[in-house]
Amino acid sequence: MKRNFILTIAAAMLSLCVNTSTLKAQETTETPTDTLARAVNRLNDDVSFFKKIKISGFIQAQYQLADSMGAKSFAGGDFPATADQRFKVRRAEFKTMYDNGKVQIVANINISQDGVTIKDAYGKYSEQKLKMFSLTMGIFNRPFGFENTYSSSLLETPERARMIQVLMPGERDCGAMLTFQMPNNSRLHPLKIEGGIFNGTGNAANDFDYYKDFIGNIHWNSVTKNEKIKYGIGVSYYDGGIMQGTTKVFSMKADSNGTNAFVKDDNYFNKGATARRHYMGADGQIAIDFPFGITTLRAEYMMGEQPSYTNGTSVSPSAMATTTSTSYATTTTTTTTSVYDSITHLVTSTSASSSKTTATTTTANADTYIRKFSGGSICVVQNIMKSKHAIVLKYDWYDPNTQVGGDDIGKAVKNTWNGSYSATNTTDLKYTTIGLGYIFKFDEHTKFTLYYDMVSNEKSTNLIDGNKFSYKNDLKDNVLTARVQYKF
Repeated sequence: MKRNFILTIAAAMLSLCVNTSTLKAQETTETPTDTLARAVNRLNDDVSFFKKIKISGFIQAQYQLADSMGAKSFAGGDFPATADQRFKVRRAEFKTMYDNGKVQIVANINISQDGVTIKDAYGKYSEQKLKMFSLTMGIFNRPFGFENTYSSSLLETPERARMIQVLMPGERDCGAMLTFQMPNNSRLHPLKIEGGIFNGTGNAANDFDYYKDFIGNIHWNSVTKNEKIKYGIGVSYYDGGIMQGTTKVFSMKADSNGTNAFVKDDNYFNKGATARRHYMGADGQIAIDFPFGITTLRAEYMMGEQPSYTNGTSVSPSAMATTTSTSYATTTTTTTTSVYDSITHLVTSTSASSSKTTATTTTANADTYIRKFSGGSICVVQNIMKSKHAIVLKYDWYDPNTQVGGDDIGKAVKNTWNGSYSATNTTDLKYTTIGLGYIFKFDEHTKFTLYYDMVSNEKSTNLIDGNKFSYKNDLKDNVLTARVQYKF
């Protein structure tokens, strides 16, 4: 045993000596030119790799002034109850992309006072034989409409239209998408078809039900031969849903007096079934290069059916909502104290009672409410000659419930004995916004924007929200935004 071990060590040492001699011989035969060539090749490989990586980003810092303290707003969120002005970092996105022509990997995060969120995290594979198909999987923009997929750094307005923020908060979702587009040298290259399956919960939430959403888009983008006119047109379709958490589902119907309200469908089979989420959209864009500057016109329209949990919001849910109820039970305890003399005769007897109240909190899934909606936007951007200045005019509207309006919103309903009808509320109000802005592009990295949102809400004499906001008149919720964007 010992002898075998010594022989093994000796053989290993001999092998090491031979290998070392061989290496020294090779080193002596290599010329400085060979060494330099290998170094250059390694350097070229490194340069080639890093050329496939692109790092970009932007920061949007802004000051805002609202018409009133605590104004409810879609211009970057509601204002605090005791403030009508604020400084804020609206977005700070940092994006890293690797692209070798076949595979593209993207990671993008957003940092603001609201925290750190994932904007994009996906991989994209493009097949190389036909050069017509690509597969994207991860977190990325929902392929619906134009403004939802338009980069926040390129937006001429501080925020997207209200309907986009309500129906597709965060713009992104997690899923898989197949894209069809012909190569650049094809006459059909302007045609782009996208279709995918998504969770339906947005980019900041995990899925909470078994149902998946389909989103599809067909778009045509082209330019005239003289490149003076660029134009595009598209249609989009969304077919999804959310799981109903209870047996109660509310949808719009007229009561015996003709007042539209939510009517309850209380059915055992409703729980666990799907409330349909259904959108249809159309969009168009055109940019014309006039002598006085480029004029850009964009228009978009959406309509469909939107489910939500509870009747207090129409925003697309990212989780199963719950409601909390508290019940109270009181118990009374009576204590009797008796005093006896030395021969056990009762002298006195005193009784005292005490009460104790116990609170029990119960959490349950929220009911489902279904509304039919419509919304749209029209935006005009006028560049001033060939200068760095531009003027923006935008009109957008969102009606979360097209089956009720005006003083019918919040109107008392004639109920049945089991409470089948429920009145509408502030969530069902229509909002319109006129925005007027000025843009100054200082250079390719810095852009200044001054923008004023003039918001008008539908009015109803039957609504008071929290004893603070009365909807008999227009709310004081206009917002002035002064923003500077730094981009690299």
